[in-house]
Amino acid sequence: MSVQKEMKDKIYFGDPAATGGISVFDQDFDNLFSYDGEDLGVTYSKAQSIFCLWAPTAQEAEVAMYASWEAEKAHIVPMIRDVRGAWRLTVDGDLEGKYYTYRVRIGDKWNEAVDPYVRAVGVNGDRGVIIDLRKTDPQRWTEDKPPLDNVVDAIIYELHLRDLSIHPASGIIHKGQYLGLAEEGTRGPEGILTGLDHIAALGVTHVQLLPIFDYATESVDETKLDEPHYNWGYDPKNYNVPEGSYATDPYVPGLRIQELKTMVQALHDRGLRVIMDVVYNHVYDGYLINFTKLVPGYYLRYKRDGSLSNGSSCGNDTATEHVMMSRFIVESVLYWAREYHIDGFRFDLMGLMDIDTMKEIRRRLDEVNPSLITIGEGWIMETELPMEQLANQTNADVLPGIGHFNDGFRDAIKGNLFLYDQPGFIGGKSGLEQAVKTGIAGGIVHSQEIGQFADEPQQCVNYVECHDNHTLWDKIVLSSQGQTEKRRRAMHRLASAMVLTSQGIPFLHAGQEFMRTKKGVENSFKSSAELNCMDWERCAVHKNDVDYMKQLISLRKAHSAFRLRNAEDIRKHLIFEKAPAGAVAYTLRNHAGGDPAQSIYVLYNANLDLTTLDLPQLGEWKILFGKELVQKLDGGKVAASGIGMIVLAVQP
Repeated sequence: MSVQKEMKDKIYFGDPAATGGISVFDQDFDNLFSYDGEDLGVTYSKAQSIFCLWAPTAQEAEVAMYASWEAEKAHIVPMIRDVRGAWRLTVDGDLEGKYYTYRVRIGDKWNEAVDPYVRAVGVNGDRGVIIDLRKTDPQRWTEDKPPLDNVVDAIIYELHLRDLSIHPASGIIHKGQYLGLAEEGTRGPEGILTGLDHIAALGVTHVQLLPIFDYATESVDETKLDEPHYNWGYDPKNYNVPEGSYATDPYVPGLRIQELKTMVQALHDRGLRVIMDVVYNHVYDGYLINFTKLVPGYYLRYKRDGSLSNGSSCGNDTATEHVMMSRFIVESVLYWAREYHIDGFRFDLMGLMDIDTMKEIRRRLDEVNPSLITIGEGWIMETELPMEQLANQTNADVLPGIGHFNDGFRDAIKGNLFLYDQPGFIGGKSGLEQAVKTGIAGGIVHSQEIGQFADEPQQCVNYVECHDNHTLWDKIVLSSQGQTEKRRRAMHRLASAMVLTSQGIPFLHAGQEFMRTKKGVENSFKSSAELNCMDWERCAVHKNDVDYMKQLISLRKAHSAFRLRNAEDIRKHLIFEKAPAGAVAYTLRNHAGGDPAQSIYVLYNANLDLTTLDLPQLGEWKILFGKELVQKLDGGKVAASGIGMIVLAVQP
């Protein structure tokens, strides 16, 4: 039995008469019906609006126009079938502010859906809005970006927008909103910097925002924002529209757009670039999403039995390998980069997406600006696509310029993510030194014994904490029963130090600088705002730890040796030195790039007892970092005591 017949037995995907008998599951479907025009969606001017919809399986298509987001009566205007599955309609006159949807007849059933290419929506995203985007530009709106010479110069700070400001002591007026991140001069307990001032003072280069596109009403109802609500936003609804719950008024369609742009500009003006967390691998509901209503069966992957593929564990996987799904994703990314001046993209569950789509995204972004970052979760996951076609770590060699999160380094440092009580290198577990070295080298093949997935350091994102799973502090608490808080703080500091002095791209989670806790909750995506918020009172208590993070960031920025540009230089200049169990030492020797140090020696020490190591004879070593751990430095030896990092340098 053919896949096509099996699918038809399971669910009705339309009368093949609309496509000359060709099903969406036929291999020829894309060849015959993929549309390469650049006018999908609405092209607006005061004189007229041109609607273009791709719906090849529809036998009729209409535009339904409404006076408001809740109006029941629609003005229906038929569309005209055009080439390769496209439908078209031109309406004279100024339609700015009108609400609209598409209606398509699939067989004998009419479906109504929001335009997948919509740029503005009403409250909760159930109807599109025709808008003049230029009116959404804030008064100050420049294309200038903070400088970035190379991706490995980036220091990424991952943040949920609502977490930043919702705490009562944040000092931020626009709590939980785009404008909250744009506020300057905010102060918290004991006068500490909060919000944007806090982030800028850390010295990071990029703020990575958890999803800010319009996500499902089932997660957050924009008409009920006065009630307790929280969600991370990994349930996409309208990909090209900002989420309304972060706006000061979600009922005003253009306001969320203007306020997001205002926020981006504020970050740029403070020297911070913006990375968007994007979720193209699945949709919030495979049956209710606009894609399925307009072209049933095309945009998602299906198993042979007709059920939805579910490698994402979110109910469905998008068919990124299909021409029009791939084209939609590429054009969506470009739209955010151009219209909102977004500086980079983090791809959720990137390992479910196909290689060709990711390569095309990278190629097109290079045309816009090569400094725009592309990173993603390259996990190896099962889906209805051959493994060799998936954008995961094993295929990194054919994904140049795309970074993968380094879970191997993460688990080596703090312990297995899913074995809560298992410590890592920082907790004194033996046998992890080799795994630590692979992360230090930026995931590249450094030697016969040391190597991971990366061809170049730009493909390796080093981290020990993110929004998912336990925070680093909570993991340390779970895996160090009976230990003192002092020792745990030392372990935490060492973990952050290892991330910020290794080759590749360092990544921090908001609050990591003050040892953020979520009270042991592993995944807080549906937990309360009170649990998820950045605790500015804790930040005040941990001012010394915040200062330590600032020092680490300054150290990385000051020394180009920690940011070597290519694998060849890493193999040439990064030398692992002899060290006892529970310690890893290496030198960065005679590197170029204008570094103030001729050579650098780094020691990661997880031992409590006094540890003495021989230093290579490269000149006179001076303490650059970690003075409090150095017990003795002379005679070609360094004696260290306590958990932490020591950095020595030979001056030119």
